Amino acid sequence: MVMIQSNITQAEADELIAMEKWSVDSQVWPFPTAGSSVNIPLTSTDGREDFSLDIYRGRISLMKCTYQNRARHALILVRVDLDGGMHSNPDGKTVPCPHMHRYREGYGDKWAEPLPMEIFPNVSDLFQTLDEFMGYCNVTRRPLVQGGLAI
Repeated sequence: MVMIQSNITQAEADELIAMEKWSVDSQVWPFPTAGSSVNIPLTSTDGREDFSLDIYRGRISLMKCTYQNRARHALILVRVDLDGGMHSNPDGKTVPCPHMHRYREGYGDKWAEPLPMEIFPNVSDLFQTLDEFMGYCNVTRRPLVQGGLAI
C-alpha cells in the first residue's frame, strides 16, 4: 500500500478549501448506487488548480455515504462520513458518525471531528447533505448530480 504524504501547510490547505471551485463541464452525474462511487472533476476559477468531488456509497446500508473534496489528485481536503463506524484520532479519542475530516498539517485527513449540525442539519437527506457539502467546500458552479429511485 502506497501512503501519500503531503507537505503543504495548514494555511495552504485552508486556502485550497476556501478557493472557489467549478464543475469542469455540464455532464449529468449519477448519484452512486449501493457499493459504487463517482469522482467528479472540478477546477479553480482560474484553471490553475484541479479538484475532485468524490461520492462513495456503502454496500449494505444505503445511508452509508462519504463525500470528499480532493486537490492535486490525492490531497484530501475535506471528507464527511455518514452512517459509518467510530473513527479513532491519532490521540486515541474516538468520534462517532456522522463526522468530518479536514486537512490538518502533519496529519492529512487522519483527524475527525463531530459533524457540525448547524451546517449539516439533516444527514438523512443525502442530496441536501451533498449540497451543503459543496457549499462548505465552496463549489459555486456545481455539477448536476441526479439520483435514481433507490437513494
